[in-house]
Amino acid sequence: MLHKTRGVVFRFTKYGETSIIVNIFTELFGLQGYIVNGVRSKSGKNKAALFQPMTLLELVVYHRETANLNRISEVKCLYPYKSIPIDIKKSSVAVFINEVVNKSIKEESHTAELCQFIIDSFIELDTLVTGTENFHLIFLLKLSRLLGFGAHNTEEVMGVRATDQETERILDLLIKADYVHSVAITNNQRRVILDLLLKFYGDHLESFGEMKSIHVLREIMG
Repeated sequence: MLHKTRGVVFRFTKYGETSIIVNIFTELFGLQGYIVNGVRSKSGKNKAALFQPMTLLELVVYHRETANLNRISEVKCLYPYKSIPIDIKKSSVAVFINEVVNKSIKEESHTAELCQFIIDSFIELDTLVTGTENFHLIFLLKLSRLLGFGAHNTEEVMGVRATDQETERILDLLIKADYVHSVAITNNQRRVILDLLLKFYGDHLESFGEMKSIHVLREIMG
């Protein structure tokens, strides 16, 4: 049966000579695997661009609950990025966010709300004029609430970890902030808060592990 849905590409792997298996977090069905034939052939190069990580899609898909892999009937780009591909700060944040969602989102019950949040966040990152340097921190805080383990206050984030009053004050501002809000943070404070948030995720997600993209993010964002 065919279904219309929106989705966010999480990752893809090569399959056979010219095909890929692409993992897409969909509005209707959560995280799904789809086999796409021919996209690695010469004639399929244009189509391959649609399945790059973080691409926002409008889809018509076949769906069988018992199938490990389904197929895509129709696909088009929901929102073509304008600034993320050419802005090094935004692209480093986007790569980091993509790694976060790949590690933390598996099978969620409220898929529509979560998919909408990810789509809105990527579009907001693309259109944001100022405040990029704190975007990843606010994203982590917002996503944690949708995943069901916080963060509604500083105590939930810090747990038994001790920190200074200024860091706690800034963390409280970030918890209450939206992406467009300006929160003044030094590079060192940003690193400390990011470390706190990643430990917070590690406390609640067993398979979260080490973030590979964090080194580039720290270098670019401070």
